[in-house]
Amino acid sequence: MKVITDFTGLSEAIQKWIYRTVFRASAGGVVVGLSGGIDSAVAASLASRALGVENVLGLIMPCRSAQEDTDDGIRIADHLKIEYRVLDLSPVLDSFIKAGGLEETSVMNAANIKSRLRMAMLYANSTDRLVLGTSNYSEIQVGYWTKWGDGAADLLPLGRLYKGEIRKLAESLELPGWIISRVPSAGLWPGQSDEGEMGVSYSDIQAYFEGAGVSEAAAERIQHMAVLSEHKRNPISFFEARKWMESNG
Repeated sequence: MKVITDFTGLSEAIQKWIYRTVFRASAGGVVVGLSGGIDSAVAASLASRALGVENVLGLIMPCRSAQEDTDDGIRIADHLKIEYRVLDLSPVLDSFIKAGGLEETSVMNAANIKSRLRMAMLYANSTDRLVLGTSNYSEIQVGYWTKWGDGAADLLPLGRLYKGEIRKLAESLELPGWIISRVPSAGLWPGQSDEGEMGVSYSDIQAYFEGAGVSEAAAERIQHMAVLSEHKRNPISFFEARKWMESNG
């Protein structure tokens, strides 16, 4: 697989792609969820350069989240000079859990609910806009994302870039050092990190899918996650009723 070295050129190519995608949809811009992490910061930066800052809306959606995530989301919006709104979804989550009788649900299911509530809010604010997704290739390949949650979007500018490549792209975009060095975390609980939750490093994920050597334990873990999450990457399965009728004439 060809190694990406020209991240300035890559940035310009992605910006042109974003512009063409939005233009062809006759949309007025994009709306993006700002989590305070590097992926959403890079996606928002690329979009603001492609479309103009006035055509990018950032939504910061705390949902029983750490205050630092909200603060970092605001910091990146201020850095990019884009419009943003802080929408607290914690009361919505509480009502949803109560209505569903889910008070004893698992931490992971609660995290998936949060992700789906955020995506619903993004689409609710997408009038004349496309929803800009922020998922990266590393997480897509192992299924570290929520189906119909952060995996739902109209365009994914980072969807074929590994996490390590996104860091280099962030450097080429001259994003603040604090966002580049920030430990990737979904904020599921205090001290939680994405790599700790996955049980494997982003560098190992990239090495594995590029055919480079990784430890046996890492390879087994990555393969296990990839197999279990295959349904997330495939189109919805449906029963071929007409083919069945033809074969059973």
